[in-house]
Amino acid sequence: MSNKEFSEKLKAGIELAGKRMLKDKAIRGEDIIVSSDGKTIQRIPAKELLAETATV
Repeated sequence: MSNKEFSEKLKAGIELAGKRMLKDKAIRGEDIIVSSDGKTIQRIPAKELLAETATV
């Protein structure tokens, strides 16, 4: 397996894990903590974020 193939599989696995985590948190009614600029921290309900990503 080449480095490129490994990188692609790793990226796909990380994306899948992120989607699963988001769905699990939405089911439990939990929030996701995000920081886009490294300074501002926001709490976003997982259900809200899941709904946004489903429409994209």
